[in-house]
Amino acid sequence: MAAPLLIRNRNYRLLFTAGALTNLGDGLIVLALPWLATLMTRDPVAIAAVAASARLPWLLFALPAGVIIDRTDRRKLIARADLMRAGIVFAIMMLALADPVPGAVWVLAGLAFLLGSAEVLRDNAAQTILPAIVASDDLEAANGQMWSAEQLTGQFIGPPLAGILIGAGIALPFGLDAAALVLAAGLVWLITLPPQLQRSARFWPALVEGVSWMRRDAPLLRLAVVLGLVNFLYMMAFTITVLFAQEVLGLTAAQHGILLSVAAVGAVVGSLGAPAVVARIGAQASLFVSLAVWGLTYAIIGLASSALVVGAAMFSLMAGAMLWNVITVSWRQRRIPAELLGRVNSIYRFFGWGSMPLGALAGGIVVSLLQDDIGREAALRAPFLLAAAGSAVLLVYALFKLRLR
Repeated sequence: MAAPLLIRNRNYRLLFTAGALTNLGDGLIVLALPWLATLMTRDPVAIAAVAASARLPWLLFALPAGVIIDRTDRRKLIARADLMRAGIVFAIMMLALADPVPGAVWVLAGLAFLLGSAEVLRDNAAQTILPAIVASDDLEAANGQMWSAEQLTGQFIGPPLAGILIGAGIALPFGLDAAALVLAAGLVWLITLPPQLQRSARFWPALVEGVSWMRRDAPLLRLAVVLGLVNFLYMMAFTITVLFAQEVLGLTAAQHGILLSVAAVGAVVGSLGAPAVVARIGAQASLFVSLAVWGLTYAIIGLASSALVVGAAMFSLMAGAMLWNVITVSWRQRRIPAELLGRVNSIYRFFGWGSMPLGALAGGIVVSLLQDDIGREAALRAPFLLAAAGSAVLLVYALFKLRLR
């Protein structure tokens, strides 16, 4: 029997550990950043703007990031991006320590934008470096382990830890995140890779080459568009979760962190169980199951008033999300040529993640527009119910048009 992947592959072990550290920091930020925003304002649009600012770089910079990744040492790019993120998080920590001033939430939004910009480079490079580190046959196992570690540290440990730290001081989660990012950068720097194949030296021809390849691959393009709509609906609903937890469920920061941890358990179960599910029902049917689960769980959350019910729904939603991720990431890592992986992967994520800031803003706008007519609580439920309806429409489309081949 072959040794486990983490034992026999030093480079993967370093990347895995660095990813676990950065995702622990991300888990702290998942709770601390919107919570800091609510300390500055109760305006749902302003709070949504902070979330949208963190995701907006995926819409603006994903395409050029792909060209940069294909023309740059990905190991150094990841390490430098983590160091850049550490500096930005330190600036957020200083903002949290400062005395509150009018308009501070918009400074926070600007820093969130810078943080998201560095994340675009880091996350895209991390996905494209994996096929150079592990064998093709190990991709499902590697991606499943990476996604599991991401959810375990980023959602199961990070948010409740942030909730505890916030009780002692709102700046503490940001300080711990900055330290984790610096350590992760050092681990990535230790990875050794073979020379990277360099293609077109000019930016525009390199970008056009990636776009042309993506346009010719109809299944990949359709999958990217569906993912974009899925993520739009997700952000529309979950951007206002911090207000939903506070005002509808009556949760404290620590309790909200526990709720996010329950979702993380679902994500870990989905990540580790994905290979078995795919082996039993196939990748195609697994995608349909994910879409069906999303629609059902959004509806349950939108109608529930119990934190236990919401927690169970979030567990199921994240299990479905990780099933989708493990299947689609491994599929496209095999499908896209190595020399084009950075560009095409970034184009894919431009569609898939570029919609997220629009969804975040939509969530805040929906609540703002509806709260005077139907009441604050009903308005906070509305994004979840709209996401449920949208997921049902996407499932119907996928049954007829979405094929992995």
